[in-house]
Amino acid sequence: MSAGEVVSFLIFFIGLYGLIAKKNIVKSIISLEVMETAVILYFISCGFKAGALPPIGDVSPHLMADPLPQALMITAIVIGVSSTAIALTMYIHLYRKYGTENWEEAMKKRVK
Repeated sequence: MSAGEVVSFLIFFIGLYGLIAKKNIVKSIISLEVMETAVILYFISCGFKAGALPPIGDVSPHLMADPLPQALMITAIVIGVSSTAIALTMYIHLYRKYGTENWEEAMKKRVK
């Protein structure tokens, strides 16, 4: 297991702790982003090959870096930014409607 994979597991569980322990909506959104970053780091570090060359030009296939994990992670970054924008938009609407940043208080006000 490489150092990048170990660090990605550590970062993922830090984000998971933040998601479970915090009742603040903004901190929950940030924790989800931390977890997403850890997953991206994991897949990039799994696809890393020391001494690999970019797949541009006349490169031998056994020396070439696999571009698929990198392309998928760029897509994951774009989707992550979009989902964060949607989550923050929903948070703004919820805050304007209920006047709280706490999950539990918003649920109590919603039931009333």
